[in-house]
Amino acid sequence: MTTLETRRVVGAGIDRVDAPLKVTGTAHYPNDFSYPGMVHAALVGSTVAAGRIRGIDASEAQSAPGVLTVITHLTAPRLERGPMTLLGPSPPAPMQDDRILHYGQHIAIVVADTPEQARHAASLVRVEYDPAEAVLDVDDPRAQIVENPWGLDTERGDVAAGFAQADVVVEGTYTTPDNTNNPLGLMATIASWHGDSLTVHDSTQWPHNVRTTLATVFQVPESGVRVLAPFVGGGFGAGLRVWSHVILTALAAREVKHPVKLVLTRPQMFTSVGHRPNSVQRIKVGVTREGDLVAIEHYGMSSVAMEDDDYEPVSFGSAVAYDCPNVLTQDRQARLNIPCPGSMRAPAEGQGNFALECAIDEAAYAIGMDPLEFRLRNYAEEHPLLGLPWSSKALRECYREGAERFGWSRRDPEVGSMRDGRWLVGYGVAGVSYPFYQVPCQARASLRRDGSAYVRSAATDIGTGTYTVMTQLAAELLGLDVGRVRFDLGDSDMPYSPQAGGSGLTGALANAVHTACRNLVREFLDVVRDDEASPLRGAAPDDVTVTDGRLHRVGTPEQGESYTDILARHGLEELSADGRSTPPRAEEIGMATSGAFGAKFVEVRVDPGLGLLRVARVVSAIDGGRILNEKTATSQIVGGTVGGISQAMFEETATDAGTGRIANATFGDYLMPVNADVPDMEVIFCGGPDRATAVGTKGVGEVGLVGVAAAIGNAIHHATGRRLRALPFTIDQLL
Repeated sequence: MTTLETRRVVGAGIDRVDAPLKVTGTAHYPNDFSYPGMVHAALVGSTVAAGRIRGIDASEAQSAPGVLTVITHLTAPRLERGPMTLLGPSPPAPMQDDRILHYGQHIAIVVADTPEQARHAASLVRVEYDPAEAVLDVDDPRAQIVENPWGLDTERGDVAAGFAQADVVVEGTYTTPDNTNNPLGLMATIASWHGDSLTVHDSTQWPHNVRTTLATVFQVPESGVRVLAPFVGGGFGAGLRVWSHVILTALAAREVKHPVKLVLTRPQMFTSVGHRPNSVQRIKVGVTREGDLVAIEHYGMSSVAMEDDDYEPVSFGSAVAYDCPNVLTQDRQARLNIPCPGSMRAPAEGQGNFALECAIDEAAYAIGMDPLEFRLRNYAEEHPLLGLPWSSKALRECYREGAERFGWSRRDPEVGSMRDGRWLVGYGVAGVSYPFYQVPCQARASLRRDGSAYVRSAATDIGTGTYTVMTQLAAELLGLDVGRVRFDLGDSDMPYSPQAGGSGLTGALANAVHTACRNLVREFLDVVRDDEASPLRGAAPDDVTVTDGRLHRVGTPEQGESYTDILARHGLEELSADGRSTPPRAEEIGMATSGAFGAKFVEVRVDPGLGLLRVARVVSAIDGGRILNEKTATSQIVGGTVGGISQAMFEETATDAGTGRIANATFGDYLMPVNADVPDMEVIFCGGPDRATAVGTKGVGEVGLVGVAAAIGNAIHHATGRRLRALPFTIDQLL
């Protein structure tokens, strides 16, 4: 069937279809919903990082005005731990014993008639602790070390022999701090029980995971749990796991037999919904004087909570980034008394790329080679681990077009040679990749007698444009105007969808929508297969195409009829069809499935007297496969780049070494870039559709952030001669 070759709706940079709802304030986020008889909850957090609760007195809180109940570990029922998920094990069930594993741990939930009453009563809960000395540093010898749980350590060739033949070896230790996701919208949950049936509104990036987890935790049928998230106020990964506040809200609603709403405070967002774990990375690179990489060794150590299993292989990207015969990557984790980490935009690659691309840059300088030329010389034409051709890879084009747009040829190679008045000027580059990620997904498409289409799947749109690009794709596949297509998401009663994360949703969902729309056309052809009145009688799917709401034979537009005519003649109100996608496997398609690639070019200005750092320009050249909407895709890269600038220059979740308390858990203290910190940015898309899937997308949600910190660090070195290895880059490092 040639539906993908009909009128071009996909690719056009149309405005977001959900924009009118958002700008008029009529888009309903979880916090906007209400139920008759709804009451409110507030959480009590631990004020120590380790130890046990010696005693907890909730009597004063319980007798406060409006309070319905106070639940602690002494009164909470036994709860099952959530299931294994695509992203690993669920976090531990809350309030199951008296142990304290991190500062801010939820140790009580208070339910009252109003949010103010609940917050006040929460302040009246008295707790006595038997504190223990907390383990808060990955270098603490008391920290339990966790071996690589997913088997992602890699080794090829003979690394020791590779370093022996190297003319130059560079090595260093790179550190990245904890970062906190901090979406603007505070995360909220509403839970309402009707017998064993549960309805939940939640700030989640994965409704089906919330449904499965709550059914497991409360031992109720999954079919009786419905999770709604039509709009989510950002996430950046914070909504990928089912956190304890969601479970506690459902527990409280069951106890008081009222719908319950819980909205986290900003400080609680720092201890309740994950964070990017810190890392200490030792990297070593061997190179010949001709510029050939001969060995890479990359060790990563990152933090994990005491009883959690979140895992980020920060070194793994080094195994596949370059054509190098001898590579060793290894990751370990140190168990600390910290809140559970979780994914934050560009997990693992956001940290690992910083170390790798700075080390690659240092190796280029060590042999006197242009850093861009060095990267191109060691370009991996095939997947280094699998030995297979990439399903697509336009990184070489990204380097070439990005360099031209940026003006890399104007770079003076001598360190510290470029100036603008008192400012030292530096140019930096970083190669970028983000791994392929797709999992099974389902969608359903319907065409109604009025000629409109309704397509749906239980995905979420966290601001990435899912509503819009799926509307465009369905419109193109069905030959309809965009205004005749409605795409819905955010409801676990809809067909299964994976999470909005890992840059994998667009690919998985697009392929499911593609199949659903193809099957819907097949349903129409089945209806008219023996219809003597239809010019499409006996037509097979490959015989037809769709244009302007009409099915017609390929090459003969007059031999066709509209969807509405077929439905009306056969007395049907609508036809529906389901579609599902399954991820391609390298061994089946004979290619290595490719994630997104890119190149980041950055110009910085450094005032050597004051230690001031300014990012002046950023050019991002991105291979994102087939771009479904250039406007929203560009927005994703711009937003990711701002996040990368933030990671490089501002963000650090500061934990007090003595108490485990997060010392900067407000927007007044946690630094992020403002408009004046964001420079001119250009985005170029290179390459074309990926060959591994029908739609050909690769996802651009993460790749915009990757490489920004490294490119800024490399530009700082070009400007000043300083090689900075600790994020964020601060004034004291530049003085």
